[in-house]
Amino acid sequence: MTDNGEYMDVLRLGPTASERVVLFAAGAGGDPERYRPLLDHLAAHGCQVIAPRFERLGAREATTAELIARPAGLVEALHRYASPDAAIVAVGHSIGGWAALCLAGATPWERDGEPLEVPREPRVSRLALYAPATGWFAAPGALEAVTAPILVYAGELDTVTPVEQAIHLKSAPAQVDLHIVPKAGHFSFMNSPPPGLADDGDGFDRDGFLSDLAQATLEFAQRAEP
Repeated sequence: MTDNGEYMDVLRLGPTASERVVLFAAGAGGDPERYRPLLDHLAAHGCQVIAPRFERLGAREATTAELIARPAGLVEALHRYASPDAAIVAVGHSIGGWAALCLAGATPWERDGEPLEVPREPRVSRLALYAPATGWFAAPGALEAVTAPILVYAGELDTVTPVEQAIHLKSAPAQVDLHIVPKAGHFSFMNSPPPGLADDGDGFDRDGFLSDLAQATLEFAQRAEP
């Protein structure tokens, strides 16, 4: 339930009470429908997909409350719809990747040099992150509690969350499988990018890449043990 007493809007796909749950966190736009073919692929192969819809953050800098609403909403949706015994794989793009990392134990730091208290979810056993926003985790030890295996993709041409942000995840004690995608930008991970924001490089096969990404994410999720 949200702060105003309303139940949050959650896209749910695939079998209910599945042993394997994909908890999906969209980017700043907040709409999981922009990633629908990916989510349909996961659901069609036995994963229960739980994908909350969030308020669009826009181009301005998000407030602390808006940031915390992302991992908090993920935890709420998970507790409401997933079996307590399910294996949880958190999948996130951009700020959704930030939220997934918070659930898995990462500690973000604010600009004033203070750590930010964020929701956690100990059942998250794997992370699949696309162009994750990791700038909040630059402080020493910010990633030291992240031990779940991480599959991460970064776009070579990304100027929103540059490749260096994905590479920073290598400082976590987790097993990190990093892929840098040639000619891909920040919005190349979306099946339906916002109008005017597509940033693929010349010759980039978006459809082919997203098909391969969906399959790689599925295979990664299937390795999660209930």
